[in-house]
Amino acid sequence: MAHMRSAGPEHTRSVTELVDDATQQISRLVRDEIGLARAEMQGRTKGIARGAGIAGAGGLLAFYGGIALTAAAVLALALVLPHWAAALIVGAALVVVGGGLGLLGKKNVTESAPPVPREAAQGVKEDIDTIKDGRQR
Repeated sequence: MAHMRSAGPEHTRSVTELVDDATQQISRLVRDEIGLARAEMQGRTKGIARGAGIAGAGGLLAFYGGIALTAAAVLALALVLPHWAAALIVGAALVVVGGGLGLLGKKNVTESAPPVPREAAQGVKEDIDTIKDGRQR
């Protein structure tokens, strides 16, 4: 906290000193709240980045897996089915797997979002309420 002097009978603080103290305390409070918000945002964005990475990896694996297996699966099914039916079945299977991985990544992103500094916002509200209460006395 800022340097506080005794407001006893031997020393009465001037309005200028009180305003200086209040200004210093409010500045420190604002800096601390901004620091808290920054730390909270960094934690949330890590979860979003992780989810996006998982979704991206899932999409990439589905794409390459589709390329590698599509031809073999279509050719294998084409031995017993018409070529168009074999291609349709293999394509649908790849879409389902890729969609499942995409949903897993989306879930991870959704759990981390929105990146709003809730704790810092609550702290600011409490600070404002405290200042209002002190001003009304």
